[in-house]
Amino acid sequence: METIASSSAFPPDAFAKDCASRVVLDRIGDRWTVLVVGALADGRLRFSELRTRIEGITPKVMTQTLRALERDGVLTRTVYAEVPPRVEYELTDLGRDLLVPIDAIRHWAEQHASRIVANREVYDR
Repeated sequence: METIASSSAFPPDAFAKDCASRVVLDRIGDRWTVLVVGALADGRLRFSELRTRIEGITPKVMTQTLRALERDGVLTRTVYAEVPPRVEYELTDLGRDLLVPIDAIRHWAEQHASRIVANREVYDR
């Protein structure tokens, strides 16, 4: 397992191979992370509601993404003692802070998607 430097003696530098920020960039660079965090922007949702909101994600990948985000402290998972059990996911303060850059990237992507697709078509000819 690779050791990630977290010493406060050196300032964070994502370009340094052992910088802990690379782990964070890996997480937020994942498309499903971006979509899950964005889907939870308006409040808590159940697993099935998230799957409906995020088209194309498989249950397995959704579960893996939710577990990773819970582990990182980006969201919370609340299980209610009901029959059948009800589970809801909600962003933490850390997750809500992440909405700012994610929304900026999502808006940029939506605004420029047609140009990028056109550029790809030209390049691939």
